Amino acid sequence: MKACQGQIGRVFVMRLEDGDVVPECIERFAAEQGVSVGHVVLIGGIGGGEVVVGPRRSDEMPPEPMLLPVDGAHEVAGVGVIGPGEDGRPVLHIHAALGRSGKTTTGCLRPGVTTWVVGEAIIYEILGTDVARIMNETTGFALLEIASE
Repeated sequence: MKACQGQIGRVFVMRLEDGDVVPECIERFAAEQGVSVGHVVLIGGIGGGEVVVGPRRSDEMPPEPMLLPVDGAHEVAGVGVIGPGEDGRPVLHIHAALGRSGKTTTGCLRPGVTTWVVGEAIIYEILGTDVARIMNETTGFALLEIASE
């Protein structure tokens, strides 16, 4: 395990509107505001797109993602971490539970889903950390790397 300590900087309250694409909308806002590292909490509605619901086979690297389409409006509750990509731009890794009609799908919103009517997000900026999302050739994931102290 690797860890580092930071401090809470600014706190932003966002309202995503109908049709906004998550995570692109949050990443764009973070870039405009100069947020490099942060924590995101998301609630509201999701109306379309796809979520990653796991690897097709757990023993294959890099894994083939299983994508599940979002069929109709769903309630959403999600949490994520913003970290700078190799180019320095903020990249959001967010997982969420999406519910509809008594059924829940949980997965990564990385491929992008659209907001249905409204999404509400809180971004907590984290200052004083030395982290970056670096592509891992074995997994095919952009993993959050933490500089050793």
